[in-house]
Amino acid sequence: MILARCLPLIWLSLLTVCAGRTLHPLPVKGPKNVKLQLQTSRPYNIAHRGSNGEIPEETTAAYLKAIEEGTDFIETDILSSKDGVLICFHDCILDETTDVASHKEFADRKRTYDVQGFNITGFFTFDFTLKELKKLRTKQRYTFRDQQYNGKYPIITFEEFITIARDAPRVVGIYPEIKNPVLMNQHVKWPGGKRFEDKVVETLKKYGYGGSYLSKKWLKKPLFIQSFAPTSLVYISNLTDSPKVLLIDDVTMPTQDTNQTYAEITSDTYFDYIKQYVVGIGPWKDTIIPVNNNYMLAPTDLVKRAHAHNLQVHPYTYRNEHEYLHFNFSQDPYKEYDYWINKIGVDGLFTDFTGSLHNFQEWTSPLPDTSKSPRQLLGQIASLVLPYAKA
Repeated sequence: MILARCLPLIWLSLLTVCAGRTLHPLPVKGPKNVKLQLQTSRPYNIAHRGSNGEIPEETTAAYLKAIEEGTDFIETDILSSKDGVLICFHDCILDETTDVASHKEFADRKRTYDVQGFNITGFFTFDFTLKELKKLRTKQRYTFRDQQYNGKYPIITFEEFITIARDAPRVVGIYPEIKNPVLMNQHVKWPGGKRFEDKVVETLKKYGYGGSYLSKKWLKKPLFIQSFAPTSLVYISNLTDSPKVLLIDDVTMPTQDTNQTYAEITSDTYFDYIKQYVVGIGPWKDTIIPVNNNYMLAPTDLVKRAHAHNLQVHPYTYRNEHEYLHFNFSQDPYKEYDYWINKIGVDGLFTDFTGSLHNFQEWTSPLPDTSKSPRQLLGQIASLVLPYAKA
């Protein structure tokens, strides 16, 4: 009699405990302080320059916020200082996201260089030593985002970035981009004739990163290496077996190193070639689905064809603000996530708002709670059911 009364409760408890994360909405350390592993059962939540929708990009605070919000990977752009130290910074110039213009001692550092066929004027990272770069403070890129953190956080090094992931309370992957390798190799010289790409891989190996996709070694320290430069990815394939992703720019932009067109690098012939070196592509999302007057048109077959070549697809960049949401989604970022994950079928998403993506995925495809042992799970079920059994 008691058992019959309790069966529905037992079933409900099993669903609550085993099928979702209602008791632990964010991943934490598991039993005996063993770090919870990276989830691989749903599209990856990739923190684009950290949680930079809330905090200035590529800062320690932005990455810590993304980890707190449940990201799978923290993403960064790798550039170099004048003295060859790898730093986390997106633009080759410092003007947009630091206070460099307010430092009178650096007023004479403004230069004009050719960057991918364009004359760019500004304060370039490779004209400053690391010590000088550390004097600068970051600021929010967009005026419509929170400005309260401007001037608080310094530029960080690649090694500091790696430490953030290593010290996280659970396994958090890293997703570094080899940024502007042609420009870096032109302006920064390393001992022994080493290249920018060599220094990136050396740093990763120093901290134990390596292993093919989903291998035991990779799962301990998950990593994707990305670049818009195909030759850089081919080059480092001889240095590391870590998975690599070819980034794809707007349809009007040629590759920065091989001068190939968008049509060339998204052809089936090219996919057959590049899949020897990469596990996926990272296209700008408006190249997958063209846009006109802020309305998305019919999707291309890019994702379908990439999957046919066994390539993952990690589009960029998903942002919550109405300035970036297409009218199709009624200003609702959750509708956008639903469309790209469940209709287009992407394998990962670069987002400025990691918390939003995490919440959407927890509501729609929750992960099992692996923070408890089977004995603990049974104990939790018993604690839920016994009060009713005694009634």
